[in-house]
Amino acid sequence: MRARNYRASKGQPYTRKEFVKGFPPPKITKFTMGDSKAKFEYEAKLIALERAQVRHNALEAARVAINRVLMDKLTNNYRLHIHPYPHVILRENKMIFGAHADRLQDGMRRSFGKPIGTAARIEPNQTIVTVNVNADGVDAAKEALKRGSAKLPIPCRIVIEKLPVEEVKTVE
Repeated sequence: MRARNYRASKGQPYTRKEFVKGFPPPKITKFTMGDSKAKFEYEAKLIALERAQVRHNALEAARVAINRVLMDKLTNNYRLHIHPYPHVILRENKMIFGAHADRLQDGMRRSFGKPIGTAARIEPNQTIVTVNVNADGVDAAKEALKRGSAKLPIPCRIVIEKLPVEEVKTVE
């Protein structure tokens, strides 16, 4: 099984889990990491440049790579959020290749395929990962998102935005 076979998002998404027997659950377990209650000054985003399907193990690999850099440099002074959820169920019609395999395989007969994993459909300019940090952690967030984008099958860009400061209102 090759990941490039599932990168292009062709046709209607296959997402109705109630009709599918025995599909594997997504490998990505936590979608929000770090300090979820704190207020941060900057937001770094990883934005997709192309349309594609990203498999659940690629999203998990990107999450682990980003979180590792942020934990090393900022300990727990950040918030990491993975936006897409892998809804699309991927199928594979397993074929046996090699010597004398032609007597064992069914060919195209009943070739609907068995579920092998899940994927998220990504559109151009869609945010994949968001990292919130303070001013001292902007460089670490850039480095982390660069490492995470290497794990994804599509080109991405990194955008850094300053978040609006909420005014503290005094009671008169």
